[in-house]
Amino acid sequence: MPKINAAVSCNLDTNILLATLPLFEAEKIEAIEWSFDALFKANDIPGWFYELLQTFSDAKKLIGHGVYFSLFSGKWLKEQQDWLDNLKNVSSRVQFDHITEHFGFMTGENFHTGAPLGIPFTATTLMIGRDRLKRISNASNCPVGLENLAFAYTIEDVKQHGDFLAKLLEPVNGFIILDLHNIYCQLHNFDIEFENIVAHYPLDLVREIHISGGSWENSVTKPGRKIRRDTHDETVPAEVFELLHVVIPRCPNLKYVVLEQLSCGLDTEEKRKFFQDDFLQLSSIVESKKENGPVNTNNFIAPEITLELMPVEDEVLFQQQTALSNIFEKATSNVHALQLLHNAGFSNTAWNIENWQPHMLETAIAIAQKWKNGFA
Repeated sequence: MPKINAAVSCNLDTNILLATLPLFEAEKIEAIEWSFDALFKANDIPGWFYELLQTFSDAKKLIGHGVYFSLFSGKWLKEQQDWLDNLKNVSSRVQFDHITEHFGFMTGENFHTGAPLGIPFTATTLMIGRDRLKRISNASNCPVGLENLAFAYTIEDVKQHGDFLAKLLEPVNGFIILDLHNIYCQLHNFDIEFENIVAHYPLDLVREIHISGGSWENSVTKPGRKIRRDTHDETVPAEVFELLHVVIPRCPNLKYVVLEQLSCGLDTEEKRKFFQDDFLQLSSIVESKKENGPVNTNNFIAPEITLELMPVEDEVLFQQQTALSNIFEKATSNVHALQLLHNAGFSNTAWNIENWQPHMLETAIAIAQKWKNGFA
């Protein structure tokens, strides 16, 4: 009978490895998710870490998670081709059960650093996203998925996100990573109920769920309001575990539930103990759902794909993304950012800046300025 696997995000990092070691020793971890492009510039994988990857690969319980591809960059970049070449090379050494990437485009100078932010849901971005997913599918030769984004400019973005993900994934028979902490951020940042968000997601396409923690920031534009940020540096909120309880039975093709946390949130023994407690609670929830487990009617294997010789590009979108990244990285306030946006020609475009929520523009600026040199 199909089974849901309790998994951790496990990378070549001292704090993460110290946090997960007792769980490995107790044989609690059923699968691992590896951010393979975190070692993008490394010459080689240490032998002992490769053995760990190979063990889970042999058991068909190794999944890959990309960070730096920048799926919606309007221009095809050398860094993206390098990323695909690296993925193809890694996939020849270990067998991934599936590969995933983040939704959005990276805000860094060359779109290979920074953190992902949203894009307009247009025919152009749909065409670019589909082209990139086909190339990831071709390079990895395994099922391909996308993670829902925590950040959104408007409530309309939140409500349209699930449908747009489904359209993107259709040509590769792809799947969704439903990140529940990302949903949790939207519940608070847009004052919306969980059912009003999840109703817009095709839950039959969910093959993986992420849970994690985050942080609160006081809004400058809305005094007294707190903004929930997907910073991955704290323990999992109780509300996210409740969402996990609720959503698992609605995902008939669910295969993995993954706990994520960044190294900076695991830098003391106490924090690592909290991480272990969070994993055991995740595992307990997964175990409790076994009687009504997944049916796995979709294996998410891509059909035969013919790649266009030249990747799809859009120069206007690329110029807009470049300008947007520069504005977010340099803006000193919302007022300053809006002035720069109007001067750069963003008014009355598909970016819909006229309806951006002030506290989310503030958040976009903070994200871009925090992670402009790379996500870690």
